[in-house]
Amino acid sequence: MLSLVFRYFYEVAQQGSLSGASESLDVAVSAISRQINQLEKQVGTTLFERSSRGMQLTPAGHMLLRQVRRIKLETETMFQSIAELNDATKFPIRVACTQGAAHGLVPSLMAKFSQMHPECRFSIHVSSAPAATERVATGESDVAITFSTAPSDAVEVLYACNASALAVMSQSHPLAKRKRVKLEEIQRFPLALTDERTSTHQLYRLACNRIGKWVEPKVISNQAEALHAYVRNSHAVLFASYTSVSELLEGYRLVAIPIRNTEMHARVLQVQVMRGRHLPDLMEAFVRCVIVHLRQLMQQAPH
Repeated sequence: MLSLVFRYFYEVAQQGSLSGASESLDVAVSAISRQINQLEKQVGTTLFERSSRGMQLTPAGHMLLRQVRRIKLETETMFQSIAELNDATKFPIRVACTQGAAHGLVPSLMAKFSQMHPECRFSIHVSSAPAATERVATGESDVAITFSTAPSDAVEVLYACNASALAVMSQSHPLAKRKRVKLEEIQRFPLALTDERTSTHQLYRLACNRIGKWVEPKVISNQAEALHAYVRNSHAVLFASYTSVSELLEGYRLVAIPIRNTEMHARVLQVQVMRGRHLPDLMEAFVRCVIVHLRQLMQQAPH
């Protein structure tokens, strides 16, 4: 359980001001301010930059906040473990993932795990890759299954695998029988692309920059399902990882073909948890299930 001073520190960091923390905690501003001042004297440095806009964490404040978050989650884990002795269904496993993983991979993993552990519950949050990582770093989610193009010190990567962007098209597409294709060949056909916040969009921009030719997508959407429907009913091509589309290929009559351009391979899929956090038994078992499934899936991926 967090001590009083750390509770006050945590809430000021979350709210960005003494008044916000006061309202949230229902405690006088003066009492919170006094505790924060004493904490700064104890650690020997300033934890917040004060301004008319509120209170922003200093580098030392950010360092302390990471530790306080871990303590908070460890305490919640202990209480959860005790409560699970009587009722394991009260605490869902909170999963953050990117949109591609949310349409097939993650729901399938949840269903598979639920068969072995019918008492478990899940909460799933779909976001951009950086946002999924941030949710784990801040404790809003327990585990992230997300693409990554850059490391984060705040999370621990328990598993990583290649997540190249493949060319996905209908089985009747003129390129569908090819073993590998070049981006220049794909650009002769309409393109269906995820929005600018996604790693797939970024990989496409990198590849276009390398070959010196940008082709505007025919369709851009923040919903992967809309792109899948468009592609299977046209000669358009979309880009996606094998982990995102493996369960859709047969049912949607699609194929996924590796792309020769190296820029389309510049990302990985990661299973992330908060660095230094001890996971509850049920959550740890789910993470193991995820990793085993991904290893099996990658053995089937086209290369």
